[in-house]
Amino acid sequence: MNPSPNKPTTGIVYIVGAGPGDKKLITLKGVECLQRADVVIYDLLLNNILLEHCSPHTEKIQAPDPRIRATRQDELNRLLVEHAKAGKVVVRLKGGDPYIFGRGGEEAVALTEAGLPFEIVPGITSAIAASAYAGIPVTHRDYASSVAFVTGHSAALRPDSNINWEQLATAVDTLVVYMGVAHLRQIVERLIAHGRDPHTPVSLVRVGTTPQQHVVQGTLDTIVEKVATAQLKSPAVIVIGAVNRLREQLRWFDTKPLFGKRILVTRARAQASEFADLLEANGAEVIQFPTIEIHPLEIDSTYIRTINAYDWVIFTSVNAVEIFYECLQENGRDVRAFGTSKICAVGPKTVDALNRIGIHPDFVPTHSRGSAIAADIADVSGKRILLPRTKIATADLPDGLRERGAHVDDVPLYDTVKVARENRDEIEADLLNGKIDLVTFTSSSTVTNFLEMFPAHTPDALLADVQVAVIGPTTQKTAVAYGLHVNVVAKTASVESLVEAILASTL
Repeated sequence: MNPSPNKPTTGIVYIVGAGPGDKKLITLKGVECLQRADVVIYDLLLNNILLEHCSPHTEKIQAPDPRIRATRQDELNRLLVEHAKAGKVVVRLKGGDPYIFGRGGEEAVALTEAGLPFEIVPGITSAIAASAYAGIPVTHRDYASSVAFVTGHSAALRPDSNINWEQLATAVDTLVVYMGVAHLRQIVERLIAHGRDPHTPVSLVRVGTTPQQHVVQGTLDTIVEKVATAQLKSPAVIVIGAVNRLREQLRWFDTKPLFGKRILVTRARAQASEFADLLEANGAEVIQFPTIEIHPLEIDSTYIRTINAYDWVIFTSVNAVEIFYECLQENGRDVRAFGTSKICAVGPKTVDALNRIGIHPDFVPTHSRGSAIAADIADVSGKRILLPRTKIATADLPDGLRERGAHVDDVPLYDTVKVARENRDEIEADLLNGKIDLVTFTSSSTVTNFLEMFPAHTPDALLADVQVAVIGPTTQKTAVAYGLHVNVVAKTASVESLVEAILASTL
């Protein structure tokens, strides 16, 4: 890809493999294409989180599904040609790899015939990725020196198919079949009839690389019955060969402590990524359901101009640091504006945020409660203190400081506002049906706003079959006041501590 940020003057299509399901298995080049795209035409079954790599101006179009009607591929080809001829940067985002049972070749031919430039960005195909996540290497020096990828679609089983099942049955050590679940019995019968040992190990890996991954194992002569018993459905790949014996030794993904658990994160989306990453790293399926958004408020610029007149500036959150620093920059100032003012930072994340802008705080309290901070800080009698923070903060910190003789300017810097969620009905159904294992709350406002989204149910009824995890005692107090039973409480007010508490729980 041309590394220049300038877009081409004529249209171009990037046919990009998005990988098998895990949002992080897309390539760096694939992400770069999405970031540059004017138009993205994406497959139905893709992880939609990938579309967050696109810029706000990108037009997102769900591709017609060629499996429903043969002419849909023609419709898709016309879409690609139409947008590229309009001079746009087009990304055709496809699951897996474009050239492995992905119809990418057909789309590339259509572009060539239209005289349009294109590039292929390979992706990780499900045969490799799903097998690896299931603990099955498709090749291994002691088990398999050859591997073949085969379609199990009905057309592959017709007498006029160009797949030579007679030779394929015994020609390779490992056979990976795509799109074959619906025709599993015919595939098995054909392989056995053409000489494959009936005791050959077989695995089916459904939705591999995702927290819903499901593996069913057997042999050629037992797998059909086992799959029927497990009620396993598409999409899944079928792995046939001795390499399947390595699964119990090499499985690593579906043994993670939170594997298969569905965890609802109510934190503001801008703050939730680190928390979600930690949960996903431990195998959880994270459902992003932010109940709040952070809205900066307009503050009197006098506080910015006279900041060095304060003896202390107390930051109680990362948001406070980042928003206040933006205010400084908007007024043509930087951290030198603090002068000799001492800085207090509440919590390790707030310390990190200050470090990023070149400030090392003078005091970090051991507790995050306002009354404890007021008691622990140095002698503040007669001192001027600036407290830029959220509009909805409790009064215990400024009240405690004033009781010790300080002059406190408590400045509302930002507000946390309720977010309307389009998927509220879906989340409500999952909560009531026990399809969500854990709901996490990282502030009192997330508790309040979350429960207000479901007015038809009492809090205890809504979460009767769901465990609740909170980030600290203040949030716990709010949750309990609403009648919730809190199962998990973080030892310290950080997402790392909350994840540790979740891992230590009986979830």
